[in-house]
Amino acid sequence: MTATGFGDRVREALAGFGPLCVGIDPHEQLLSAWGLEASAAGAREFGLRVVDAAAGRVGIVKPQVSFFERYGSAGFAALEDVLAAARTAGLIVIADAKRGDIGSTMDAYAQAWLTPGSPLESDAMTANPFLGVRALEGAFELAERAGKGVFVLAATSNPDAFPSQRATLTDGRTVSASIVAEVSARNTARTPDASWASIGLVIGSTVDWTDAGLDAVAPPTPILAPGFGHQGAGPADLHRRFGASAPLVIASESRSLLSAGPAGLAQAIDSRVQEYRSSHG
Repeated sequence: MTATGFGDRVREALAGFGPLCVGIDPHEQLLSAWGLEASAAGAREFGLRVVDAAAGRVGIVKPQVSFFERYGSAGFAALEDVLAAARTAGLIVIADAKRGDIGSTMDAYAQAWLTPGSPLESDAMTANPFLGVRALEGAFELAERAGKGVFVLAATSNPDAFPSQRATLTDGRTVSASIVAEVSARNTARTPDASWASIGLVIGSTVDWTDAGLDAVAPPTPILAPGFGHQGAGPADLHRRFGASAPLVIASESRSLLSAGPAGLAQAIDSRVQEYRSSHG
């Protein structure tokens, strides 16, 4: 394991830059608005421009893998360039891949995204636990050995997920709460005192914690929170939504920033960073 675990790297990034995470989502509409073609080359150029604007302004970026892989092998090559550029720029890179499977298949996904030196090397990946949190154990172990992270989907904001994520188990907990509890128990057993865990959680910024059956997260665990910006949550909602867990939150925004275009993106990021700082003060 590296000297500094992934969780502590996130803590340092949040302390230095604040909670804002810039999504790298080359939607076809955004590519057009930026004057780029809807192709692997366009997605690559888009991603590299976002990296340039984000570097030194925020600590974390989150490429959405799907918008690159739709272009096949050329898209993956474009993504490899964007990932490498972001990591070279000192940004923590979360690959939003949402992989989930069992046994050696899940291990192979983890090897693709988390192995040092691999073409798709990222600092963390998102993972789907609905085949069982324990099915992700190989990914967790690889991440911890390599100083990487995994963000486990627990409570997402999309209403279509509510029936499954908020279903009640025989012990009275919601599915979301049981995922949080299982990840937290593992983190408690494996996280050194005074450190942040490297296995994080995905909890949407518009989630009602009471409705989802959630309590404050412990031990300190990075929380990736999509849904800020375009989906309606703003900097002022961070503490209101996340309460005592607010200091753990990575506030992910994509279209709300990217719609500023290549010329206005850096200023949009600066303004948003200041809004988060003001909301804390």
